Amino acid sequence: MPANSWPENNSYNELDEIGSVLSDLPPTFEEETQTPDRRFYAGRRRKAALLLTIVWSGTIALHLFSWGIWLVLFLTTLMGIHAIRVLRACPRALPAPLSEENQDSWPFVSLLVAAKNEEAVIASLVKNMCDLDYPRDLYELWVIDDRSTDKTPILLKQLAQEYDRLKVFRRPADAGGGKSGALNQVLPLTRGEIIAVFDADAKVSADMLRRVVPVFEQPQVGAVQVQKAIANPDVNFWTRGQVAEMALDSFFQQQRIAIGGIGELRGNGQFIRRSALERCGGFNEETITDDLDLTIRLHLDRWDIDFLIDPPVREEGVTTALALWHQRNRWAEGGYQRYLDYWRPILRNRMGTRKTWDMFMFWITQYFLPTAVLPDFLMSVFRTSLPVFSPITGLMLTMSLIAMFGGLRRTRKDEKLTFSTAFFTLLQTLRGNLYMLHWVVVMSSATARMSVRPKRLKWVKTVHQGSGEELPITN
Repeated sequence: MPANSWPENNSYNELDEIGSVLSDLPPTFEEETQTPDRRFYAGRRRKAALLLTIVWSGTIALHLFSWGIWLVLFLTTLMGIHAIRVLRACPRALPAPLSEENQDSWPFVSLLVAAKNEEAVIASLVKNMCDLDYPRDLYELWVIDDRSTDKTPILLKQLAQEYDRLKVFRRPADAGGGKSGALNQVLPLTRGEIIAVFDADAKVSADMLRRVVPVFEQPQVGAVQVQKAIANPDVNFWTRGQVAEMALDSFFQQQRIAIGGIGELRGNGQFIRRSALERCGGFNEETITDDLDLTIRLHLDRWDIDFLIDPPVREEGVTTALALWHQRNRWAEGGYQRYLDYWRPILRNRMGTRKTWDMFMFWITQYFLPTAVLPDFLMSVFRTSLPVFSPITGLMLTMSLIAMFGGLRRTRKDEKLTFSTAFFTLLQTLRGNLYMLHWVVVMSSATARMSVRPKRLKWVKTVHQGSGEELPITN
């Protein structure tokens, strides 16, 4: 299942102002010389190179100076305290699903799917999304056909005749911006107070909207992410690893939110309050991961992002190492871009102390350690000593084992805990952590690559196989 490149042109004239949260930032000289559309995203390679130089030289310095290990131990202590708070936190209770009463007050919801060459899954998606247990006149499904060259347009034409809630928008040949551009283009045509974004391979339960909508009764909630689950878990080592990875992510999402930290959007199965999305300037066409970018902008604008572990949205896991490499490199690069783009408002504590501190702790885990692993290893070999960051690495591995085990148990809440089920979960945890080692290679290579190579924006989609239960095509 190789990933396809989805190249777009490098002109972004359609991009609106990034949002009020950034409008009061004093521009640098470089920003003043940029157009308003691009000024916040200029110089990524230069900033990435500077940060890489700081991390590598700092790692070498910690090996050379005797006080280096004490600085690392101090940082490990701070991270250990944060880790204990995260692991001990009590997740928020889920709100009750909407009942049949007061249907007149239920909000209108717009479901958005950007589709490009999705003939294998598009019919299944439409059938699923048009059969939700929610009033027919209170939700709509928009499928944006982004110039598909396969049978997707034909299938959508057939489906639109069968389902009146389905609205199809075909983008013109000169449209740009990738998935973000597709979502932005159809957004003015939608009616929803809540905007939901799904991938074309998404599968959800009928009560999805009834369970998600009540979370928005909290006025500070700007978005909700539902748990992502793998629809083809038993294919091979890679799909089984992704099951554990999604469980780990779900656990950390719940725990971080519980301590006032960062909740994050994951692209598929994300629900956004329309007013929050408009205040933040819509979907960012200057990034390859619109979900991670929007996560930062929502928090900078003082919105919260909540998380719902049940019901999940199911998606196809990639089944080959090459497809995983392409997909994870896009995630890694997009995640890194957001720190390069928004470091000023983040350092100015625009999100609040709890969220800023939580983000810093997880930045060390997700980006700093993988970036420092090469100079740390080389210096340890040269000096015949342990890697200087081994205390932090040990802490993170311990935390990952505990969190993955807990996440797997939560996602199997209906399974009775016995010795055999606990043993099986432990084996899956060990295998999942072995699988997660690929992130070290992905992150370290992505941060280094961004520092030396001019990067042209490119959106990469994963090819979806489907179940083979699609519509027959009629002329």
